[in-house]
Amino acid sequence: MAPKKDKSPPSDPNGIFSGMIVFLIDTGVQSRRLQIWKQKLVQMGAKLEDRFSKNLTHVFAMDANSLLQKLDKQRLIRSKAKLLAYQWLEDSLVKGEKASEDLYVLSLQSRRGESLSPKAENDGHSRVTLKKCRISAEDAKNSSPRYMNDTKDHAIDDSRDAKSASSLASRSSSPEVMSSEAIDSHNKPVGTLDSSSLYKPPDLNRNITQIFGKLINIYRALGDDRRSFSYYKAIPVIEKLPFKIESMDQVKHLPGIGKSMQDHIQEILTTGKLSKLEHFENDEKVKTISLFGEVWGIGPSTALKLYEKGHRTLDDFRNEESLTHSQRLGLKYFDDIQTRIPRHEVEEMERLLQKVGEEILPGVIVVCGGSYRRGKASCGDMDIVITHPDGKSHIGFLPKFVKRLKDMKFLREDLVYSVHSTKGTDSGVDTYFGLCTYPGRELRHRVDFKVYPRDIYAFGLIAWTGNDVLNRRLRLLAESKGFLLDDTGLYPATHGSNGKRTKGSASLKFDTEKQVFEFLGFPALEPHERNL
Repeated sequence: MAPKKDKSPPSDPNGIFSGMIVFLIDTGVQSRRLQIWKQKLVQMGAKLEDRFSKNLTHVFAMDANSLLQKLDKQRLIRSKAKLLAYQWLEDSLVKGEKASEDLYVLSLQSRRGESLSPKAENDGHSRVTLKKCRISAEDAKNSSPRYMNDTKDHAIDDSRDAKSASSLASRSSSPEVMSSEAIDSHNKPVGTLDSSSLYKPPDLNRNITQIFGKLINIYRALGDDRRSFSYYKAIPVIEKLPFKIESMDQVKHLPGIGKSMQDHIQEILTTGKLSKLEHFENDEKVKTISLFGEVWGIGPSTALKLYEKGHRTLDDFRNEESLTHSQRLGLKYFDDIQTRIPRHEVEEMERLLQKVGEEILPGVIVVCGGSYRRGKASCGDMDIVITHPDGKSHIGFLPKFVKRLKDMKFLREDLVYSVHSTKGTDSGVDTYFGLCTYPGRELRHRVDFKVYPRDIYAFGLIAWTGNDVLNRRLRLLAESKGFLLDDTGLYPATHGSNGKRTKGSASLKFDTEKQVFEFLGFPALEPHERNL
């Protein structure tokens, strides 16, 4: 009998962590995340020690407080080991080379005022001081397919209404990182990101992920969600690998990489291309339906109907009588909507919306969710989630907000507009989808407003932050516990007369996203950790 092969990728003696002898402080770290760090260190040349010793070259911890909880300060002072934050490890893996250690040194002040490291500044909270770095919009250009960077599908099928469009269109995956709260006392997202913590996967296997990304869009356009989702699941798994795939054996143990996916990877590694994709790309029907599905408001069924009517280009159906008003706007501003928005511009527009909101309703909470909140370098659109802490002043806010923004020429065209808070219908959630312009420009961008009652705001914030993988995982987890989850709440599931499960009459109430995660038994991921 042949010996069982080790499925783990081999250790690289010349890897970027070669020569390092490492001790890891586990305080404040989720066990799953710690295992991933250990695996990556060993794979890339480091040696791990299970206790503190004089041989160590590096000690990693979440922060200085975690370090002191585990180790005596005098031992640390005498040691020659460098004391670094785990963020150094993350950033080194992203870059594919060692980051500057000086920027991640953990600095501690003793009672007598001595410092463990003169290089790191101490702010009184034992924090790591990281130098900010610029992230270019090119990151998004070279990343996975467009709709993977956003919470929802931009091409809302005509069979779906505004409510279903804002539901948790979630995707299945396994979490990696644990974190904390949703809103602080200043009504801002906790842990506001600087550019040093933006999501920047190494993506050393872009030759594979780009091909899979194209297949996602093709199957999605054809209405084949099952196949589309299989590639969708595989991409982030491959994208985050800290090594370049050279053999199918390196990935067959990974989640989401089944036999069919392994065969695709092997073909790409062998030939540099995938015959299935080439077949689709040469198929006129697939190409045309995919193009039509990129128009806002046109889903797979409408795209197929347009094709069957004989339309082959966007210009062909500009005078199509069956198009709705929203679909006509999606067609008119097709190129504008396809243009991604640089992060700094989204940040400026979020500030503008917060300022206008505060002028209309003091204390209102206005947060830009979606890929912006998850730390991406650019965004396909803006998902604005709104509430008020008192639980009642949000009622009737949206019409005033929209009117003011139209008067300012910020909002230019309406796509979907429904007000339920004053009527007490549809969970009291108000919705506006439209087109806006960055101040001083005519280029149209997609913007969505969702106004939630405070007691279900956490669900809306989770849903409209995404990503899809996380949201689907949460929904499936809720169903396994006898609940139904969407952006308006977590409802006990009941069985209808047709045998299907339906939502109970009232949702459970939670104040924060963290509480929702904890109730479901899921790690409370920070927004920038939700790019699963």
